[in-house]
Amino acid sequence: MKIEKIIAKKPYLIAGPCSGESEFQMLKIAHEIKETSDVFRAGVWKPRTSPGSFEGVGEIALKWLQKVQSETGLKVITEVATANHVNLCLEAGIDMLWIGARTTVNPFYIQEISEALKGVDIPVFVKNPIHPEMGLWLGALERLNKAGVNKLAAIHRGFYNYKESAFRNDPKWEMPIKLRKEVRNLPIICDPSHIAGKASLIEDVSQTAMDINLDGLMIETHNNPSKALSDAQQQISPKELKNILNNLIFRDAKLRDEAFKDELLEFRNQIDLLDHQIIELLNDRKKIVEIIANFKNKNKLTIFQIERWFEILKSRKSSAHTLKLDSQMVAEIFELIHKYSILTQTKIMR
Repeated sequence: MKIEKIIAKKPYLIAGPCSGESEFQMLKIAHEIKETSDVFRAGVWKPRTSPGSFEGVGEIALKWLQKVQSETGLKVITEVATANHVNLCLEAGIDMLWIGARTTVNPFYIQEISEALKGVDIPVFVKNPIHPEMGLWLGALERLNKAGVNKLAAIHRGFYNYKESAFRNDPKWEMPIKLRKEVRNLPIICDPSHIAGKASLIEDVSQTAMDINLDGLMIETHNNPSKALSDAQQQISPKELKNILNNLIFRDAKLRDEAFKDELLEFRNQIDLLDHQIIELLNDRKKIVEIIANFKNKNKLTIFQIERWFEILKSRKSSAHTLKLDSQMVAEIFELIHKYSILTQTKIMR
């Protein structure tokens, strides 16, 4: 993809309320965050899960965003979900657009927005889809790029969480890392507000985003969070925003000291060696699985035997606990190994 640079410094900060509620509210927040933020955000149209929830004030809020531009000098950004939204934003002179998770999931919506943006020079930020499907996220970016949108960035806002968790959305930090591998020059920022789901966790999520070298943050900021008309529990005040930014530790992606580089290289060489040993052990294990498959085939045994699988899972998690490893991580690794073990046996026994 052809990507033009839109982020000049790190960390790039987009801040502002979940929803634009009034001209007074938006201007008050904008004036309080203008020294710390690069871009002011506010939702004009809010796609809500339940009917009757606050769905934004609509087109009138575009005039309030114009006021923010003229009074503070901040660039402004809002969410678009339809071609009509795009056209209204372009007419209003909105500086940037973002596409939400509920829109990213549907290629038809993305195509409609892409068509509306043909020939327009405007930065577009694309949030990840609700579920962890890299193809949808990447596909949305590619559709926009093919329509001529070169000023692109991604927003990592986490994924729908099926399990009980401290977070509103599952961070799945491997997803933005994977996206960066797919599109090396694509800026990726994090939306810690939607991952956290509560104000108290925003700083920790923001720090993790900085630790994995994401390019910036989009943080929902409200002048009176407890009274917010949408997502009150995950919004913070301008003062809290400033405190979080002051507390964050920013690390270099590259070592500048040659001695440290040599030391790091030595550790990485050790990791490489261990990884090769793991691969060799997996190959040895696969050979034994093939022998077992032939034995089962000869003796007319089923491939999957649930008692054996529970025994494996229990013993491996126990070993992990003894070694002070994360037992859930080990369980997930062995679930993947077991999946491919079943596939190997299936091929042999057909």
